[in-house]
Amino acid sequence: MRCRETTFGGLRLERVRASKQFDGSTFKNPTGRGPGLKGNPLPVLGEYFFGGGQRVPPGPLPLVRPHESWQRRAGRGLRVTWLGHSTTLLEMDGFAVLTDPVFAERASPVRFAGPKRFHPVPASLDELPPLDAVVLSHDHYDHLCAPTMRALAATDVPIVTSLGVGARLEALGVSHERVHELDWGEHVDVRGVRFTATPCQHFSGRGPGDGNKTLWSSWVIETERHKVFFSGDTGLTDAFETTGARHGPFDLVMLEVGAYHESWGDIHLGPDNALKAFEMLGGGTLLPVHWGTFNLALHDWDDPAETLVQLAAERRLRVVTPMLGEVLVPDHVDGPSPWWKDVRKI
Repeated sequence: MRCRETTFGGLRLERVRASKQFDGSTFKNPTGRGPGLKGNPLPVLGEYFFGGGQRVPPGPLPLVRPHESWQRRAGRGLRVTWLGHSTTLLEMDGFAVLTDPVFAERASPVRFAGPKRFHPVPASLDELPPLDAVVLSHDHYDHLCAPTMRALAATDVPIVTSLGVGARLEALGVSHERVHELDWGEHVDVRGVRFTATPCQHFSGRGPGDGNKTLWSSWVIETERHKVFFSGDTGLTDAFETTGARHGPFDLVMLEVGAYHESWGDIHLGPDNALKAFEMLGGGTLLPVHWGTFNLALHDWDDPAETLVQLAAERRLRVVTPMLGEVLVPDHVDGPSPWWKDVRKI
């Protein structure tokens, strides 16, 4: 499953061409369609430039410094620490997995411009416990962070990612033998943890001319005793029903809820569709991610969590909303903690 090339040639190109998701030039979604905006984009542009709301928090966000809690290992249990956006530390049966690590100040190709984080990262890379693997859902800047990956390139941590993304990582200095690229339906066992790439509805690319040249995936992450679903970025797709039937039930489901808009329904869930996806996957405990760190959309900064919690209560679905950096044992939490309301009062 590994490729030695740092370009889209050789074995990597052969695997891309063999993928059922690849149409000869680009990857496609489960529907067979490429991603795109719904309707006329002009109203969206008008909303972006002239819309109101509070897209940036009015004050500092509460943070918990988790490094002391991490010193007490989770053992055979399941713990999760939300570090912001889609970055989480999963501790499963003594194994540590980092998802979509973004530790830089901006989600951008440059350091002087682009979306800037609302809060410091609750812990530095050096403060993380020893990692067994990193899972990288796709190659967008708010998921594949170049400065973070260059730092991780100096370690020996294996990286599991979607088909074609290995070229990005090798260009950032990650050695080829540490990269595991998966197509949908494929799995790999890394240091006691199994990773399975599953279908989702999104797109990829990091610049002009490279759109959808690499794959995007959701992920099933499992050990002998625990199983977690991590959505990456996605719109709503019937593929979640198949994933739930084939791989569920899950001890924890982590779904993206932010950066949504009715015109972006094919590429981001938002709160309502996240709950629909959650039910399709089999329910359980939902941890919302992909919100509260970067201004990437037109909604208020806390709208995704506030709306999700309200809708989940109406539907009697179990949601947990830890503070940034809070080390959470899902089974030990009764429900959501709406910490963002206190920020609103500032």
